[in-house]
Amino acid sequence: MKNGVYNILKARFLVNDDAFKNWRFIVFIIILAIIMIANTQRYEQKVFKIVALTNEVKELRSEFVDRRSELMKLKMESTVSKKMEEKQIFPATVPPIKIKIVKKEEKNFFQKIWQ
Repeated sequence: MKNGVYNILKARFLVNDDAFKNWRFIVFIIILAIIMIANTQRYEQKVFKIVALTNEVKELRSEFVDRRSELMKLKMESTVSKKMEEKQIFPATVPPIKIKIVKKEEKNFFQKIWQ
């Protein structure tokens, strides 16, 4: 057992007659390690991008809510009337009158139905 450990420490398995098999396996392991490192790097980049996009969505959502509440305040009748009073335009005291136009053809059609 002492010789086995000593041979591994001296790396004799790399210079023996059948070392070609060992070298192929070592190269294979190195390639797998490089692929794993690259894959982990890409994964972390995507995680950082997802976090950044999530924060941006939260900011945009809060900005949307702020703008919507601001719009609701601006659309209120009291706000509009105050803005118009500054320009010397006051709300009407007489309610609007609804104008209804009936075409003759429709009038005749409805008269026939009701008769």
